[in-house]
Amino acid sequence: MRKTVLCGRLASQIALGCLPFREDDEEHWRRLLDTYFEHGGNFIDTAHAYGGGASERIVGRWIEDRGVRDEVILLTKGCHPEHGEWWRVRPEAIERDLAESLERLRVDVIDIYLLHRDDPRVGVDELIDCLNEQKRAGRIKYFGASNWRVERIVEANAYARSKGLDGFAISSPNLSLAEPKENLWRDCITVTRGELEWHEATQFPLLAWSAQARGFFSGRYEPGRVLDPFIARVYDSPENWERLRRARLLAEAKGVEPIQIALAYVLCQPFPVFAAIGPETEMQLLSSMKAAEIHLAPGELRWLDGRSTELPHGEFGT
Repeated sequence: MRKTVLCGRLASQIALGCLPFREDDEEHWRRLLDTYFEHGGNFIDTAHAYGGGASERIVGRWIEDRGVRDEVILLTKGCHPEHGEWWRVRPEAIERDLAESLERLRVDVIDIYLLHRDDPRVGVDELIDCLNEQKRAGRIKYFGASNWRVERIVEANAYARSKGLDGFAISSPNLSLAEPKENLWRDCITVTRGELEWHEATQFPLLAWSAQARGFFSGRYEPGRVLDPFIARVYDSPENWERLRRARLLAEAKGVEPIQIALAYVLCQPFPVFAAIGPETEMQLLSSMKAAEIHLAPGELRWLDGRSTELPHGEFGT
């Protein structure tokens, strides 16, 4: 499993996203965690909101039973809308959600803590001050932002520097080879081309969610044959069908699957990038982990996403 430095440690580029975890089939998810760990994975992605707490509880029991706390990088998120309350990105929600996450996960400290949403009405100073207080208390080591625009991250980190505080260490937007026609969910953002250029210029780490575009590249969908209403709403566009066509051509040349090419596209961006995947079976997990071994050259990336109409000679390598 290819690893990249994140927050001072080597982290697997493929993070195991634990959104699907449910306690009525806990043994299945524990076996999936075992498989991920046994194949070199060490980056676990969960959240206070996943499964009403079930995801964190399963992960916590697995870490405790296996005795691997020091071997994994544990990321969780807070301040997601819940119980009819949409705007929860504020210090009191951070404190409450973090306390519950620590209890569920059975740990004293979270390696990386993300704000699950943004609320532009809340000043970055309030949030940075609160997160630094939690870090000084030993509850979190690093923190970041999920579904924040780059402008807000820059503003937050500028405030942190001005006060001698720690700022965001990672951003987690949607990024995939397929570009959504609209937001996947309310207030969830997809990184723009300009923001990707900012990540490259600053080498600021990115954790991509929905990196495989909800299975758009899996072979289940064709133009004019999209039965899934979500896929039709978000990904059914001429540009994305062309990206799928190119992913198939490149996959055939490299002897891999199109969905692995799509995931490799995310992982081969020219800055530290990680992808949270949410497999439901061991086969899906192992397929995704193989994508982390595929190298795509810069010209192949530009050709796949349509920035270039011709693949540079000789770049159909393995």
